[in-house]
Amino acid sequence: MYKRTDLDNGLRVVTHKMSGRQSLAIGIWINIGGRYEAFENKGIAHFLEHLLFKGTKKYSHRKIKESIEGIGGALNGFTSEELTCYLVKIPADYLEVSLNVLSDMVLNPVIPKGEVEKEKTVILEELKMYKDQPQSYVYDLLDELLWPNQPLGAPIIGSVESVSRVNKDALHSFRDSYYTPANIIISAAGTLDHNNLAGKALKIFRSQKKQNRNVFVKAKESQIIPQLKLFPKDTEQTHMALGFHALSREDPLKHALGMLHIILGANMSSRLFEEVREKRGLAYEIGTALKRFLDTGAFLVHAGIDNKKVIDSLELILAQLKKTKEELVSADELKRAKEFYLGQLRLALEDTLDNMLWIGESTASIDKTDTLEDVINEVNKVKREDLCKVANHVFQGRKLNLSLIGPLKDIEQDIYNKLKID
Repeated sequence: MYKRTDLDNGLRVVTHKMSGRQSLAIGIWINIGGRYEAFENKGIAHFLEHLLFKGTKKYSHRKIKESIEGIGGALNGFTSEELTCYLVKIPADYLEVSLNVLSDMVLNPVIPKGEVEKEKTVILEELKMYKDQPQSYVYDLLDELLWPNQPLGAPIIGSVESVSRVNKDALHSFRDSYYTPANIIISAAGTLDHNNLAGKALKIFRSQKKQNRNVFVKAKESQIIPQLKLFPKDTEQTHMALGFHALSREDPLKHALGMLHIILGANMSSRLFEEVREKRGLAYEIGTALKRFLDTGAFLVHAGIDNKKVIDSLELILAQLKKTKEELVSADELKRAKEFYLGQLRLALEDTLDNMLWIGESTASIDKTDTLEDVINEVNKVKREDLCKVANHVFQGRKLNLSLIGPLKDIEQDIYNKLKID
């Protein structure tokens, strides 16, 4: 079972004790990410995450790494649209030193001016490299279509202009404003004692005053016609990202959408993989993905397509999506989708790191943690009719967005004419 302690200043501690494990995973989560930013400072949350590894009042850049790697552990961090996380996986005996390192990174970063300029150069090169990778950049183009002129529609890493504007004072100000106790969650999984961890967290963070939780501007969705964006590039294959506005994180049909994702494109036995790649050889890579946020979401189809078969592939993909609106999936398909969904979750939750991420992300996002048993019960209630219902809700022509990168000349109107699914 999960245990949770809420400190008086709003900081939350959630743990899962896993017997028989030699390891322990700890994460410090912040309710801050790309969608909390203004366009003028886009990318600053990601920039700050990088800088927190560069040294604190107690630990130098090298000492941070040595303190964790010197005990056989691993240290990392990431920034998403809604969250930032700093994490370690360590031998279970080293909870205290690891918590001290992570908490000092969050509370007392030095952010040296020289490191800011150095890291700025690194991030700007990362940004350029990312644009040179069409299989990745195509998602940025799709996000711009899904959420135009909104933080969700802009890359987490930011733009050349916004990253270039970041300086030491801006980073300190951003951390002071958003890294507050009510926006911090400590999650841990493995061999540990909850009360011991909560007590140490209280000792470290008790001087921090309670403030309000961070808020973001809700996403706007006003799309009324299909949208297409082409990026001409001399590539060996055409990179496609097809997206529909979908469900928020806690929508009642969230598991039905998850089943639809599995049936259509989550693995090699999925419909799209079978129809597009195996039967016709139109694509080397094809699959589906979900984006889930607190107030919105998206259903994505991604593919690497033969340059000469873009329209054929698009027609086939849309036909497969439309089929799920008109016909119930078979009982066997739904059964296999449920078993895959729950089987993958069970396998992941054998690991202490995945458990920490599971309970930390859930607590940080929706302020509660579902157990595996909760998810099993909810998934088992999903019916074939639910998948048809969610398909009709999501796969609408007015919600359709398509981005393409490849050697596409003089066929934009032909492609746009095929964007029909109703």
